[in-house]
Amino acid sequence: MKVAPRPKKKPVKTDPAGEVWTLKLYVAGQTPKSIAAFANLKKICEEHLAGKYRIVIIDLVTNPMLAKGDQILAIPTVVRQLPTPVKKLIGDLANTERVLVGLDIKPAVKAVK
Repeated sequence: MKVAPRPKKKPVKTDPAGEVWTLKLYVAGQTPKSIAAFANLKKICEEHLAGKYRIVIIDLVTNPMLAKGDQILAIPTVVRQLPTPVKKLIGDLANTERVLVGLDIKPAVKAVK
């Protein structure tokens, strides 16, 4: 009797539904772009990840060596650490649609009245 080979397992994509999203925002001091990036990221997270996110601000003016770990080449940059896979997005994060797509955040469904 011939046994069929077992199918290869596909990598399981992490389901962000029950996880806390960990986002690192790399900035350089209190520049207008850095402040705007934080405000925009916080607004997007509140709308689409309410209660399920954590933002870590990393100021490269005070800790420049921290840029090496995540290979930061430009600032401001947001790095999605969790859920995996790691994703990066550069800029002031003003374009909500670009941020949602770039960080793979599913838009929150608004309740219809």
